[in-house]
Amino acid sequence: MAKPQKRYVCQSCGSVSHRWQGQCADCGEWNTLIEEAGAVVTPFQAKHNLQSGGRALQVVQLDTEVALPERLATGIAELDRALGGGLVEGSATLIGGDPGIGKSTLLLQAAAQLALAGHNIAYVSGEEAADQVRLRAQRLGLGTAPIKLAAATSTRDILTTFGQGTPPALLVIDSIQTMHSDLIEGAPGTVSQVRASAQELIRFAKERGSAVVLVGHVTKDGTIAGPRVLEHMVDTVLSFEGERSHQYRILRALKNRFGGTDEIGVFAMQTEGLTEVSNPSALFLTHRDENVTGATVFPALEGTRPVLVEIQALVVRLASGATPRRAVVGWDSGRLAMILAVLEARCGLSFSACEVYLNIAGGYRVQDPAADLAVAAALVSALSERPVAADAVAFGEVALSGEVRPVAHGALRLKEAGKLGFERALVPAGMAGEKSGLRLSGFKTLGALVDHMLGRG
Repeated sequence: MAKPQKRYVCQSCGSVSHRWQGQCADCGEWNTLIEEAGAVVTPFQAKHNLQSGGRALQVVQLDTEVALPERLATGIAELDRALGGGLVEGSATLIGGDPGIGKSTLLLQAAAQLALAGHNIAYVSGEEAADQVRLRAQRLGLGTAPIKLAAATSTRDILTTFGQGTPPALLVIDSIQTMHSDLIEGAPGTVSQVRASAQELIRFAKERGSAVVLVGHVTKDGTIAGPRVLEHMVDTVLSFEGERSHQYRILRALKNRFGGTDEIGVFAMQTEGLTEVSNPSALFLTHRDENVTGATVFPALEGTRPVLVEIQALVVRLASGATPRRAVVGWDSGRLAMILAVLEARCGLSFSACEVYLNIAGGYRVQDPAADLAVAAALVSALSERPVAADAVAFGEVALSGEVRPVAHGALRLKEAGKLGFERALVPAGMAGEKSGLRLSGFKTLGALVDHMLGRG
């Protein structure tokens, strides 16, 4: 009989090698290759005719009418928003985030809301004992919620328990890295175990119609631990972001087969648990009574939700010969270097002898390219010590040529700014005629913005 081939699987990225080596050739991590038994390939299998022995598939037309999937509203509006309207029956959702960010708290609150509404809810913890989960529920004021609670790590035991009778409407697994399948060798948390356990749980969700939510650990660089195939297997991937030193948390949809991506839900961590923030713009704006240099308000867009944030810049002139620093919090450092280069090459401003610090207030992270114009305005304001008007917002993308390019959903950004009392906006020239109720100042180039702020005409 043919012997199984040896293979070595990287526990960081899931790549397979046929010999052991100290460093993974794909992800560069050290000492992550672990031996796993490979499949046995016989001469018969190698010559097997794949056109016989299968079953005919049921083929349907693309225009076949199907009913829309039913959703299960969790009772937490911000969570439902990120999910696209609620949990879908028979779906698998993966939620990841840093330790202590509030993943278990959020899911326990959602499970309690559904259980109190009369739904059959199950919560399985592989990291904590049942008593520990009960203590957290009592601290959150949810001790009376009729949730079926269990502490287990065996996938077979979990599916045997909840596969009998009526399946739960929601099954929470906290976390997938602690689950163990006896169908495959390996310790819990390894690539093969995470993949096998997730596959069994997802099959249970599809066959029995339960919504399964898997909690995932993250690595030091913020990605979900385990094989990347895990993110492909599930229907929805949510990322719970935020700094532990800040009370605000952002739930971001990275993938959603039943709704839009890049939707966010905003929460605040309080003593009684996570509370919803219906107006996140008010959180990330600094209330100031007078104009401050180096501060600009930017209407960011997360999915379909505009969020106003404050961009703060500080420019410090150094003595000749000193090496200047560039520090960024909440924005891309490479993007800052590009804006500084455009200001120097196209607008005649010099930052080479200055230290530059850029911060997004409130611990918010901005990935929208429309922030270029707001960042440039904050830098010019800090360098010239001329404040941007406190009732003005700014947005627009800056090209390497110095051109200010239009961005998507400008009307939505202006509408949100008007709702919060802003009266002026610095925008690309193509939007100067937009009907918004705000006084718009349009700029074709970044140099025109600099001239406007420095009073050159």
